Amino acid sequence: MRILTVAEATAYLKDLIEFDPVLTDVWIRGEVTTMTRSAAGHVYFNLSADEIQISCVLFRGSQRSVLAMPQVGEEVLAHGRITIYEARGQYQLMVDNVAPVGVGVLQLQFEETRRRLEAEGLFNVERKRPIPKMPATIGVVTSAQGAVWHDIQNVVTRRFPIVELILAPSIVQGPDAPAELTRSLRALDDTNRCDVIIIGRGGGSAEDLAAFNDEGLARAIFTTRAPVVSAVGHETDTCITDLVADLRAPTPSAAAELCVPDSAEIVVRLGFALTQAQSSVREVIRADREQVQRGLTATHHRSPMRSIDRARQQVDNTIGDAHRIVPRLLSAFRREVASLDTTAALLDPRSIMRRGYAIVSTRTAGEERRVTTASGAIEAAQVEIAFQDGRARATVRQEQE
Repeated sequence: MRILTVAEATAYLKDLIEFDPVLTDVWIRGEVTTMTRSAAGHVYFNLSADEIQISCVLFRGSQRSVLAMPQVGEEVLAHGRITIYEARGQYQLMVDNVAPVGVGVLQLQFEETRRRLEAEGLFNVERKRPIPKMPATIGVVTSAQGAVWHDIQNVVTRRFPIVELILAPSIVQGPDAPAELTRSLRALDDTNRCDVIIIGRGGGSAEDLAAFNDEGLARAIFTTRAPVVSAVGHETDTCITDLVADLRAPTPSAAAELCVPDSAEIVVRLGFALTQAQSSVREVIRADREQVQRGLTATHHRSPMRSIDRARQQVDNTIGDAHRIVPRLLSAFRREVASLDTTAALLDPRSIMRRGYAIVSTRTAGEERRVTTASGAIEAAQVEIAFQDGRARATVRQEQE
């Protein structure tokens, strides 16, 4: 016999319940009998039916996405998962959506799919791709027999006829529609030819539009290479494809208008751009002419010929100055040379000797030395006397008193 503690039994039941595929995704119908709100904003209430009740908790973070807040005395449908509150050993419904009983099954399915995909980030605005302004090829996923295909063709032909349209036909309602729409969308995207894809159909009842609430189709739109425009029903209709697509159009015709520009507007814009371009070119030419003229003026002022002319004038002035200064310098040089000649003549010993003077010298060890005193002559004994016309040797014997 195996004995479990209370905690072990509770944990065992918790695992059984919280991993049960039915109890982890369940709608429960009942009347709201009690309801309290905690200081943190969480809502606690009981659902009762046939004197049986279940405790429910709706956390504050889940209250933004519910269809209707529970009110005491109302009969509602509450969606969530069954869990075990271990502290009390009590099972409860952890609620993530509440809807009035009158809401249909399709609406509930829509809300569940929307809530699940939104939680995964498929509707995030940040991941939506821009629609090209001038697409070359537009793919269309819709019925080949419906008015949608013809409306899109008419709008595109009228506004921008050079665009190529590729139809990927599909039924748009009925139990087989979701799978066929998904196949057509993926086949069209796999061609890698479309700049943008339009998926849509005309208006209808909720049952008619149910195919465009399919989770598989939504995920296929999310993974396409080309951006997708959803155009399902009328402006008041909202489908899952509208939320996951990169752009929602109120009608198929509006989708075509959003995907192609108006050629008439393009012609007007081109004309305006051409006028602006011509004006800009004229302004550039005018500015360039002014710049060239300024350059020519600056070039004239900086021309080498102007420098050459100035140099020539300086050379001419220098030559003129030379003609005036050189004769004066030569005359001064001549006077100075004549004065030097006169001085040299006066200082020349030969001219003195012609007046009767002589130079007395002696030789000692081959070196000639002037004798200028009588005592020097006596000491030398042998002297040479230089006259103006030659030399004579003499012996000095005694100094004359």
